[in-house]
Amino acid sequence: MIDLKGKVAIVTGGSRGIGAEIARLLGSLGAKVAVNYNRSAEQAEALVAEIKENGSDALAFQADVSSLPAAEALVAAAKEKWGTVDILVTSAGMNWDGTIWKMTAEQWQKVIDVDLTGTFNYIRSCAPIFREQKWGRIITITSINGLRGKFGQTNYSAAKGGVIALTKAAAKDLGKYQVTSNSVAPGFILTEMGEAMPDEFKQIAINEGVMKKAGLPIDVANLVGFLASDAGGHITGEVIKVDGGQYI
Repeated sequence: MIDLKGKVAIVTGGSRGIGAEIARLLGSLGAKVAVNYNRSAEQAEALVAEIKENGSDALAFQADVSSLPAAEALVAAAKEKWGTVDILVTSAGMNWDGTIWKMTAEQWQKVIDVDLTGTFNYIRSCAPIFREQKWGRIITITSINGLRGKFGQTNYSAAKGGVIALTKAAAKDLGKYQVTSNSVAPGFILTEMGEAMPDEFKQIAINEGVMKKAGLPIDVANLVGFLASDAGGHITGEVIKVDGGQYI
């Protein structure tokens, strides 16, 4: 059984969707969880209360992931509260779709700032702690569209592809300090955002997968829990798809 008792985790974008399910699972495995959110304060506080009710500790932290000073402050606050940080999960992300001939500079930059730069900001902020204690887990949430590209998502695909390269480079930088760095690439997952998609687009995504069904946030969270644990301690620099065969 996976046991994360005594570990401290930070989950960016932890108030909703995949991030919330990851935070919930890590808490259920015994980790203390810092739940990062930007605007969803009510959801973040509700999740913190749930984690506490289930026997672990948690705190909600507001921060725009695209700000490095905000990331440094959040990491410092978690360390001050619990003594260290052991696990980083970067789940915060956004999309702002448009075909490349219509995409504005603002659309491009905003998605890059949140999805790619936001991931760097938290890895950069946690790396000195992981390096000093000679143990750490970095788990970035990318997308199968960062591997294959997606029509109307040049910004998102580029950002998520960048996350993959960033994750692999971090694995090389930090490996000798017994820090693992892996990326999880979901396919179509039935989050609130997925539920809100028009039925025809949901069905197209479902039909792409060989299992002919949408994934659930817990499917992603289960893999994150494994990678965060000692059981995943000899896996690094990998991109693992959770997509029901949507990519193949």
